[in-house]
Order: sequence, then structure tokens, then C-alpha cells
Amino acid sequence: MKYALIGCGKIAPTHLKAAIENGLEIVAVCDMAKSRAEEILKNVGVDADKTAVYTDYKKMIDENPDLELISVATISGTHAEIALYCIDKGINVIIEKPIALSIEDADKIVALGKERNVKVSACQQNRFNVAVRQMRKALESGRFGKISHGSISVRWTRDKNYYGQAKWRGTWKEDGGALMNQCIHGIDLLRWMMGDEIEEVYGVTRRQFHDYIECEDLGMAVVKFKNGAVGTIEGTTNVFPDNLEETLCLFGQTGTVKISGTSVNAIKVWEFADKNSADEDKEGFTEKTENVYGNGHADLFADVIDAIKNDRQPYVDAVAGRNALELVLAVYKSAAEGKPVKLPLKNCATTDFKGRF
Repeated sequence: MKYALIGCGKIAPTHLKAAIENGLEIVAVCDMAKSRAEEILKNVGVDADKTAVYTDYKKMIDENPDLELISVATISGTHAEIALYCIDKGINVIIEKPIALSIEDADKIVALGKERNVKVSACQQNRFNVAVRQMRKALESGRFGKISHGSISVRWTRDKNYYGQAKWRGTWKEDGGALMNQCIHGIDLLRWMMGDEIEEVYGVTRRQFHDYIECEDLGMAVVKFKNGAVGTIEGTTNVFPDNLEETLCLFGQTGTVKISGTSVNAIKVWEFADKNSADEDKEGFTEKTENVYGNGHADLFADVIDAIKNDRQPYVDAVAGRNALELVLAVYKSAAEGKPVKLPLKNCATTDFKGRF
């Protein structure tokens, strides 16, 4: 299967490694800085003689009409524009988080994907973490019973050096703040685990320490789900001195699970009323990871490839990407207005909050 990557920033090597692991033919890579693209190919070990380097993604697509799958890993503010171009050309896409910065664009991606019968996946790879899969399996088999509540806490740190690496970071037009950039993976997991359908969100956001960015470095919210369960969100880049944890908890009438670690990769609590021998190796399990991205990219790629071959929806589809985006935007909107916000959201974008702080 012929593959290309658009955007050669920090996450690009992870995408290329996932492509290699899944046996994709890496036809081309694209970045506005040609030297950066060439350097990444070299570092990952891709044969530069067989891989074309472009600075214009439209030219890359036009000159390679047989491309079957593209990763969009550019700055967040350009995800939607590039993804829509690829989809319109009939090319399947994996879109880095967030899939867009506005509900309008996310809805366009969902609709055009269906219209063109193109497979669109949101790169929310933590759904493939071993610990997360075990929680989901227990949930789907009914072991939790009725869900009472759940929580996601992303307690990380980002300093001035991080934000200074690129002008787009921490801006409303191209990025968003801690919730949109660092915490959206965890927010996706919370919404997915708790039934997806949300009634109302009440949020508070602050810019506590990072006065050199436009957006929040702290976001907290209470989420009322239509099934009666309640979720809480805590996301920040203010933890001193290093990343502390990303922790997902789910509390049911007959089960409690807490997943933590640097990237929801370790099972800290695993308790069920119907405890069995298969549960013995769960609590204390840790999936080793090299960074906060976890190990899910290769599995996500494998799932998308299978979805293309078997004409089915990816496990993490465009709707999943839209839902995660919607919840972040709902927190932003509630915080800005100082009152709860009802879902679904319409015509909401990060740029609506320019000047918020």
C-alpha cells in the first residue's frame, strides 16, 4: 500500500516508524522545510532514493495519483484544510489530533469522508494501549455495571522553551492550549468510555503561569452524560518540575479501574465484583513506553490498513476525532461564558476565544 506523510515535525518519526512496521511503501514526504523532511528520512532509516521529498502537498498528491494512505501531521491549524484536500482526491487519511480546530471543519471531514467512501482516522492512538483495551473490554462485557462517574487527569509540564520552538504553539488560530494540545487524547478516552452522548459541560480555564501564550495552561470541567454518569476533566501544563501522570478512572456499581502512568499505560487499580483468575495479572501491569505518545501508532495504522482493505470504518474514525474536539471546545465556550453549555455544539472554533486572557 502506497503511503505518504505530510508534516515532518516532532511526531513525524513515530508515523514513519508505524508505516515501516506495517509494511507500507513510503512513496513521499512533505514539509515546508525540505531539509527537515530529508533529515527525518535519514534518522528513521527510510531509503531517500525511493522516497520523494516535497514542499507542496498538493504537488505531491498530483504527481503521485496512486497514493492510498496519507498521514496529516502538520500544525493543528492546517489539519482540516489538508485532510479535506486529500479526502476530496479519494485518498484515505490518518489525521493527527485534533482533526480540526472548528466544529464546522470537523463536520466537513466526517461528511466528505462518507461521500467519497474514504477511510478517515483520528490519530487518537491511546485507545490501542494495552491497559485501555483491557478497561474497554471489561466495560463492553458489563463488568462495571451501572457507571457512576469517571475522570481524566493530565498533569504535565511545558515550559517557555517548548512554546518558543514554534510560533504557532499556544495560539488560538493554530493550536489551542493545554486541553486541545496535550490533553485531547485523555479527553477522547473519557468521552468514549462514558458513553459518548453528552448533555452539558461546565468548564473553567486559566492562564496561570504562561503569560507568553494566548491560550490556557489549566482547564477543568464537569461533564454530564446523557446516561446519568458524570465525568471530570483536569488538564494542565503547570506541573513542577516534570510530567507527573495521565490518569483515567472509571467507577461503576460493580467495578473500579484506575489507569495511570505517563500515558495511561499502567493499571494501578483493577477491582470487580466478579473477580476471576484472569484478573490476577491486571493490577500492577505496565506497558513500557519510550515517551508520552505511547505505543499505539503502529496498531492504529494496522487497523486503518485493514479498514481500507475490508471496506469498514476505522476503530478510531473521524466521528471520534470530532467528538474529542467538541468536548474541548465546549469547555472553552463554557469557561468564556461563565455558564454550562449544552451539546451538541454548532459553529464553534478556537478562534472564537481570541483575546480570552
